[in-house]
Amino acid sequence: MELEENSIEIDKKEEMKLRQPLLVKNRRNHTSQHAIVGVNLCPIESLDYEIIENDLFKQDWRSRTRVEILQYVSLKWTLVLLIGLSTGFVGFFNNLAVENIAGFKLFLTNNLMLQEKYYQAFAAFACCNMVLAAVAAALCAYISPAAAGSGIPEVKAYLNGVDAHSILAPSTLFVKIFGSVFGVAAGFVVGKEGPMVHTGACIASLFGQGGSRKYHLTWKCLRYFKNDRDRRDLITCGAAAGVAAAFRAPVGGVLFALEEAASWWRSALLWRTFFTTAVVAVLLRGFIEFCKGGKCGLFGEGGLIMFDVSSAKVAYSSTDLLAVISVGAIGGILGSLYNFLVDKVLRTYSIINKRGPSCKILLVVTISLLTSCCSYGLPWLSPCIPCPHRLEDHCPTIGRSGNYKNFQCPPKHYNGLASLFFSTNDDAIRNLLSSSSDGEFHLSTLFGFFVAVYCLGIVTYGIAVPSGLFIPVILAGSSYGRLVGTLLGSHCELDAGLFSLLGAASFLGGTMRTTVSLCVILLELTNNLLMLPLMMLVLLISKSVADCFNKGVYDQIVKMKGLPYMEAHSEPYMRHLVASDVLSGPLVSFSGVEKVGNILHALKTRAHNGFPVIDEPPFSNAAELCGLVLRSHLLVLLKEKKFTKHRVLIGSADIMNRLKAHDFGKAGLGKGVKLEDLDIEEEEMEMYMDLHPITNTSPYTVVETMSLAKAAIFFRELGLRHLLVVPKTPGKPPVVGILTRHDFMAEHILGLYSYFNPHE
Repeated sequence: MELEENSIEIDKKEEMKLRQPLLVKNRRNHTSQHAIVGVNLCPIESLDYEIIENDLFKQDWRSRTRVEILQYVSLKWTLVLLIGLSTGFVGFFNNLAVENIAGFKLFLTNNLMLQEKYYQAFAAFACCNMVLAAVAAALCAYISPAAAGSGIPEVKAYLNGVDAHSILAPSTLFVKIFGSVFGVAAGFVVGKEGPMVHTGACIASLFGQGGSRKYHLTWKCLRYFKNDRDRRDLITCGAAAGVAAAFRAPVGGVLFALEEAASWWRSALLWRTFFTTAVVAVLLRGFIEFCKGGKCGLFGEGGLIMFDVSSAKVAYSSTDLLAVISVGAIGGILGSLYNFLVDKVLRTYSIINKRGPSCKILLVVTISLLTSCCSYGLPWLSPCIPCPHRLEDHCPTIGRSGNYKNFQCPPKHYNGLASLFFSTNDDAIRNLLSSSSDGEFHLSTLFGFFVAVYCLGIVTYGIAVPSGLFIPVILAGSSYGRLVGTLLGSHCELDAGLFSLLGAASFLGGTMRTTVSLCVILLELTNNLLMLPLMMLVLLISKSVADCFNKGVYDQIVKMKGLPYMEAHSEPYMRHLVASDVLSGPLVSFSGVEKVGNILHALKTRAHNGFPVIDEPPFSNAAELCGLVLRSHLLVLLKEKKFTKHRVLIGSADIMNRLKAHDFGKAGLGKGVKLEDLDIEEEEMEMYMDLHPITNTSPYTVVETMSLAKAAIFFRELGLRHLLVVPKTPGKPPVVGILTRHDFMAEHILGLYSYFNPHE
């Protein structure tokens, strides 16, 4: 009985522990307001997708004519057209530059080897790689550190509502384009596909700035785009266009934006993203046709990455399905291991990158030298293989592209590893997916290439160059798949080239954990619809297996960088808490007519971006919530000095005569009014300012007893920046507190309630 009473008492204490409010006046949210963007630590803030229903914006809506509405809709379609054209042109330029720069480097090395000047050939090869790598690293280190890496985690976080300085700046766009060209041409095991997604988003952000007073681009219609909602839609279109430009996969681009990048979606956005990717596809097709026949230098032999395996015969039996299932399961395990190792390498590199630009460049040059040694040294361990008979292609290959590289071999022989290492990454994948000759690559060649690419891909990602993960993963997966196909040989009806494709799919599913978009991208890349059932099976199995070990690579990177990403679901421990349990204090609020000095003091001492406005007598019968006013709107009104000597309402008409709704729109690239821009004199500090015209009178609110899990879903689905918490019972202040993105983060909640298990 005594034991039972003790256990009951403990249970009651635990229950009280869960129920007791922890809101203390001076409790602060200590979660970090900084995150790693590219390779640098930057301050971050939330985006606001809520419609601001204050008097000025309501009047602006009412005054819009049908012509202005038509202009707005037409301009939005015009902008997505320009995004598609610009992204397509950048995609073409990237391929053109990489093919020609890498081609020159490989021609130079090959000519020296034909003269048996092997040491000079290695010196030329390594020096070219290191110079290109150093240029790419210098661009990232000195001009735009935010351009380093893939960029997909940053775009994903932005579309979730997280903004950071220079994520989508013009300098980032410049470095992303040229840094990606030099990085890929330097022979790194990286791709330009991830950077192309970031590039498309940067282009969309540039077009979606809503005009620029600095450059006198203030056309009347552009003012409608001075908000986060329209920019979000345009950046989603830009991300989809980036995938379409990288893979020539317009439908895959739309699905990738839907499945991986965007946090909010609607039917109108589907139309616009599809239109944008269609423009990209048509433009690239036109460029490729133009470049045929050597008009664009080395570019044009195979065009943008297109791995046509439609000629392969797709026939399989029930026993073949067992092999395919095994490929998917092993690919899922290797993919999750890849994510684990990438995470460890990124954490290690972040320590080096903190030491300054010179350390970043030194790390890049070191990895470049390591890659050059592997690319040039490993083929010497590969045996020379006699050229197959009755071959349509030249053997050994004449020129840069082709499956059969001579390297150091005698005439009529080729080197298997050199055929994979001494070509661009796109050509290496094309060689691996080739179905022309099953015995083209020996088992030792495929195994050596798989191990080298798998390890080089891991150690390369995280250095200060724009680098994508798609191509390294496809390279490792296709070599693994071809290795399995070669092992099975005559025991399986599927040829080695098709197994290579399934291996690439299994690795992609195991690392990135997307299914539908990857399936469509691979189908558009390979032009083989007959592989659809097997591709779906492999992707589902690899994703399911990998999910047992860790999260997708982009989700891991988002978390590691400290970006406060809100998932579509709430965490289990949130069910035990209510909204008021995680509020941070003290709450700073304003009266409907507030003293200028009080407003300035609050803006100087608090970094909050939203403040509740409470009406008190004589402007109301009792204290009541009027709404929410934004920091940026207060700064604009303070700069205009709409003050009164007495505490009276001046109404909206007086302010509307001098200010319009677009004056309060969000400025592009941090060009808005800052606290330092204000020039408030001493006597003006005692004057008053009417906040009613700029107060959002219909902010989203939740009652303090709402479960935190429900509040988190509500906050995320509506894309909010501020969520007001109001009391359930009368007699309390009109507002209990404000929930922001950081209040839903695990670090904040578990810091308050350390006895919760985050994994339960």
